[in-house]
Amino acid sequence: MAVDNWLLEKHRQGNHPSTLRFYTWFPSAISLGYHQQDYPQFWQKLDLDIVSRPTGGKAVLHQGDLTYTVVTSSVPGKRWEVYKYICQFLIDGWRSLGVNLDYGTAVKEYANHHNCFATATGADLIAENGQKAIGSAQLRRRNAILQHGSMTLKDNYDLFIKIFNEPAPQNLLTIIPSSENRAIPKIVEALTEAAKDWFKINLVLQPLSLEEWQDILNNPVSVRY
Repeated sequence: MAVDNWLLEKHRQGNHPSTLRFYTWFPSAISLGYHQQDYPQFWQKLDLDIVSRPTGGKAVLHQGDLTYTVVTSSVPGKRWEVYKYICQFLIDGWRSLGVNLDYGTAVKEYANHHNCFATATGADLIAENGQKAIGSAQLRRRNAILQHGSMTLKDNYDLFIKIFNEPAPQNLLTIIPSSENRAIPKIVEALTEAAKDWFKINLVLQPLSLEEWQDILNNPVSVRY
């Protein structure tokens, strides 16, 4: 979360290019939307970090999911139009792996859950069976935009039910037709190629420098216990 927040701020200042990033979580953790103050107190007794996202939305249990991040600027359109513009590379990338996704439609019911994956708004993507597969959230600072989201690839159903008392979200690995496409590097490759085609960009792999890591560590996003 601190890296995503840092990338957005540096981009806003004109000191970093637009960025596409993929990462997984270890160990498991719960991330809370920026404005999410209320959550079950028993979560604090679990052996899980509870961290704040710079973006909004509800809680996400990260336990083997793949997270994507897009940092960019000056995308025209209203909020939902920007979501759909950015999410299109996800639709294209997953389609190349044999998985068809579409946008959710939930609106009011979203506020009644702690769990991000309980409902699918127009910012989220659902599988053909109607289950939410990718949840996304967004933050704007002037013209700069951070959009990131979670794609469920591996899950501990018992842990999910224990935390949310609701069914676990759609595991995308279970609906990829070819077993050779189920490895995370293969999925990242497909999504990266889709992003290059959709955004009409060239991508340069650029690890963070030691100086950049130090800057991020000096400006962390808060962690709740």
